[in-house]
Amino acid sequence: MPLYEHIFMARQDVTPQQVEAMVDQYKGVIEQNGGSVDKTEMWGVKSLAYRIKKNRKAHFTMFNLNAPAPAVAEMERQMRINEDILRFMTIKVEELETEPSVMMQKRDRDERKDRERRERDGGGFEAAGEGEEA
Repeated sequence: MPLYEHIFMARQDVTPQQVEAMVDQYKGVIEQNGGSVDKTEMWGVKSLAYRIKKNRKAHFTMFNLNAPAPAVAEMERQMRINEDILRFMTIKVEELETEPSVMMQKRDRDERKDRERRERDGGGFEAAGEGEEA
């Protein structure tokens, strides 16, 4: 079966629970039509480069699909109907990546830097506060 990477953007005012429900719905469409979703990544709310249907931000989600073309076509048809989906894109690939995508690696790296900065700044504040009391 062909392999695909599929990314969709949902409106910013949709809750994360509604995005998860959409993910489950589209996974079901793929599985009902003889395919499988090998990996799902929720990238969170990201800013858009330009407004799309009056939205400046969107929830981004990526699927790695192992599915026949009609299954992907049916999922895309249902996404076109859904008013909460701003855009989607499906790309046929030679092989699926098993590691986290670049977006997830970036998020992990940013979270690690923030944590290190908080620890460094927090430790500096505590040391300054202790010195003033003594």
